[in-house]
Amino acid sequence: MMIVRDARQEDLKTLKQFEQGVIAAERPFDATMKEGDISYYDLQGLLRSSRAALMVVEHEKQLLASGYALIKPAEKKYNLFTEYAYIGFMYVVPEERGKGVNKLLLDALISWARSKGTTEVRLEVYAENASAIKAYEKAGFARLLTTMRLES
Repeated sequence: MMIVRDARQEDLKTLKQFEQGVIAAERPFDATMKEGDISYYDLQGLLRSSRAALMVVEHEKQLLASGYALIKPAEKKYNLFTEYAYIGFMYVVPEERGKGVNKLLLDALISWARSKGTTEVRLEVYAENASAIKAYEKAGFARLLTTMRLES
């Protein structure tokens, strides 16, 4: 049986591997990404923060997925909300994709965010990442904004 739980200090080695999996998956979508070893997340900070939930999906003592929700202040003064939950670090091991693991984790993160009083949940996904977009739309997310760039 799969369970969603808060990440723990002893999960850090696997979480760092998951982070590299996210980076490897996103690298083809982002021509601005540096070559070589990079890191996206402050995993220790997420573990310690009362404004964040770093969660994993576990099955038979094996970690299958990771993600976090972080309560952030609204970016614009005219928003209907004063803070929102930002979802990130969504990773599912390749052999478990398409089995509902992502949805299980998203539901837990959204539930945590609602327990903190937030009504707005946001995430970012590369426009060309069709499989991720499909998964998030299936979970109820809708497209909001597209970022455009020009290299000069």
